[in-house]
Amino acid sequence: MAIKIQEHSTLPNDLSVYHQPTSDLFSPPTAADEWQRFKLSDEQIEFFQRNGYLSGIRILDDKQVETLREQLDDLTNPTGEGHELFYEFHSNESLDPTKVLFHALGAWRIKPGFHDILWHPAFVVPASQLLGGAVRFWHDQLFCKPAHHGGVVAWHQDYSYWTRTTPLRHLTCWIGLDDSTRENGCVNYVPGSHLWPDLPITGLAGDMDSVKDILPPKLKDQFQPVAIELKKGECTFHHARTMHGSYANTTDRPRRATVINVFQDGVRSNSDEAPLSGVPTIPKGEKMGGQFFPLLFDSSYESH
Repeated sequence: MAIKIQEHSTLPNDLSVYHQPTSDLFSPPTAADEWQRFKLSDEQIEFFQRNGYLSGIRILDDKQVETLREQLDDLTNPTGEGHELFYEFHSNESLDPTKVLFHALGAWRIKPGFHDILWHPAFVVPASQLLGGAVRFWHDQLFCKPAHHGGVVAWHQDYSYWTRTTPLRHLTCWIGLDDSTRENGCVNYVPGSHLWPDLPITGLAGDMDSVKDILPPKLKDQFQPVAIELKKGECTFHHARTMHGSYANTTDRPRRATVINVFQDGVRSNSDEAPLSGVPTIPKGEKMGGQFFPLLFDSSYESH
């Protein structure tokens, strides 16, 4: 059952204190056997294990997409209510003012739709299968490319930015709030690159191909990306080492997405610095958890 929170307040609610849904936007199954319909097939899991990604999973219906779009409009406003709760907020992550990439972390703390999607059965059940265990939240992201002048997300591995947590048992779910195509900057993956070593950070929103400058010849030969076109409400899952990026949006429509990053329960802090801006430090070696890293799902939930 969802918690009913105060909708109007003189102070914004920090939704990170609620470790269960706050609305009925994503209704959980009411019987144990209903969880089965969210499960991936053996073939889908094998594809992920071989290629480092899995695409084309329907995760949102049209009503859910529209609700998230409406809430996103408020979130992109730098003077909006709750803005101080973002871990990061970049109206334009790109250094080029003519190529805009909106990027922000922390929407789950501010808007109920982006909070409640973390517990969405269509997300947590596949995530648990691909991680091989209980699912704990890491952080969320918004990536928005406006029409005509949307910027790139340069080729990168997520775990290059996440080595402050260990071991690598991480997973990302990229969810389209618009149809994403080659023309408007859909995600591209390099199949099999989840088996590559950790690579240096070369920038997130600058030169699209800067990572190629540090690849050894063997990996350059393996650099054969595939474009992942999706309908709105569909998602992709990818491994934290899978090389991925997205090109510019020059079309007359936006390309908006929300991203959920999780790890298997039991992952530990690998740093004595705060894991996210404004979040209390978790001492090196201690298990990730607490207010900002809630447990989203374990197999016992299916019997509830």
